[in-house]
Amino acid sequence: MFGISPFARLGLAIALMVVTPLGAGAQDAFKDFKQIESTPKMPKLNAFIAPGAAPEAAKLRDVAMEAKLTADGTPVEDGLSWYVFSPIAGTDGKLPLIASAKGGPAAFQLAPGDYFVNVSFGRAGVTKKLTVPADGQVDKQVMVLDAGGLLLNAVSGTDARIRPDQLSFSIYSSEVRDDGERGLVVADVSPNTVVRLNAGTYHIVSEYGSVNAVIRADIQVEAGKLTEATIQHRAAQITFKLVSEAGGEAIADTAWSILTAAGDSVGESVSAFPTMVLAEGEYSAVARNKDKIYQRDFKVVAGRNTDVEVLMKDQQPQQPESAARTVQQVPAGTPPPPGVQPAPETPLPSYEQLVPQGGDGASLD
Repeated sequence: MFGISPFARLGLAIALMVVTPLGAGAQDAFKDFKQIESTPKMPKLNAFIAPGAAPEAAKLRDVAMEAKLTADGTPVEDGLSWYVFSPIAGTDGKLPLIASAKGGPAAFQLAPGDYFVNVSFGRAGVTKKLTVPADGQVDKQVMVLDAGGLLLNAVSGTDARIRPDQLSFSIYSSEVRDDGERGLVVADVSPNTVVRLNAGTYHIVSEYGSVNAVIRADIQVEAGKLTEATIQHRAAQITFKLVSEAGGEAIADTAWSILTAAGDSVGESVSAFPTMVLAEGEYSAVARNKDKIYQRDFKVVAGRNTDVEVLMKDQQPQQPESAARTVQQVPAGTPPPPGVQPAPETPLPSYEQLVPQGGDGASLD
């Protein structure tokens, strides 16, 4: 078992890799899973056209061909696509397709001359020039694909299983182009699908759900080996409900907005039971129902799928039409702000003003 830490660009991406050699008989590892059978784009081979006919009176020679994943490996017995092209472009600028075959090793009858031979194995392929002599022995053509396989899967949290229909992988080249983008090799790869690729490093994008649970990692594919990678998502599946009381029935016709702690919207839905896959972190659920707004803060923990209930008593306070005035007590002796005239002070009453009229000056009880 090999870790992918030398190739990972983000600390959140954790892939467990099991590399299986594909020696004699081990190619069955490619047959145990779904495979993507698609011919990659090949340089200088613009398109395929209908096979042409051999020149009249030409002496056809038998040419045997086989392909290997590595130079010292065994011939690939199945899953190959062979194409033989004339090196002279037609009037339409395309190279004429002379012959083709599918399966394992192939044998063609070709007239003496030069050809381009291409063999593909899934998304891996190689092209070479072939010269068929008019006389003498015609050697078997051995094509070395320098290819391996990649099988991808993912878990949530430590080991929580993710439904295959919630996962999708895209494979990009590791090199970044001048425009800052990477070349897309294959998109929308389902889990447990073997992708045959030329040996090298590839940039993998794993998407869990359709909101913000995305993990990226660089993974090395070795020639002649099947590389299995399990990517760890830091996310969980959350179901939202607006209820009148805890554990109550969800209220229909509710519009939902899910906000990050920074206030950015990451998802919206109109449903009684919306379900979203969210990356680990803190969020706010805002529910709108009959012109009223309800809100609750919640936290997503990786691998812990849960329900978030928003109670109707958690209604957001409405902004009053006129703000209440706040009277602030100012300590005595504090000078007024610049430009503000101080309010006239009322003098304290004198002793005579406090004595009742007609009194004799006795003390007040």
